[in-house]
Amino acid sequence: MRRKRAEKRERIADFRYNDVLVGRFINSIMEKGKKQVAEKILYDAFQIISEKTKGDPLDVFNKAVNNVMPSIEVRSRRVGGSNYQIPTEIRPDRRTALAIKWLLTYAKSRNEKSMSLKIANELMAASVGEGSSVKKKEDVHRMAEANKAFAHFKW
Repeated sequence: MRRKRAEKRERIADFRYNDVLVGRFINSIMEKGKKQVAEKILYDAFQIISEKTKGDPLDVFNKAVNNVMPSIEVRSRRVGGSNYQIPTEIRPDRRTALAIKWLLTYAKSRNEKSMSLKIANELMAASVGEGSSVKKKEDVHRMAEANKAFAHFKW
């Protein structure tokens, strides 16, 4: 290794809930540097969640992200002229990143009117273990389970 590794920067928490995970989610929603628009979308989604569940939207959000976080994934590896799907553990930082990515991807593909409503409904579904993002996590886990025989190729 010639160069030193880039050090991890400290993540910035959002201003309303003072939560780093919410800050990461806002940054993932954001397009073309429009952070205020992204904040408005998420805070409106939290408003919808609190109206529908009569509870703390932050709890629903954290539960949803935890339910979508995968613990294992398959990685492609070439061994002896053929590719194998090898199940590997996932770093905590990548787990969160994948959870956020899947939640947003499946929220965008929903059929509600506004993005706030889409995110709110996807988060509420994920927090109770339903929804497309949770299904994606289960598919990834099932794939890893199916390819457990190739785990010995990991090194």
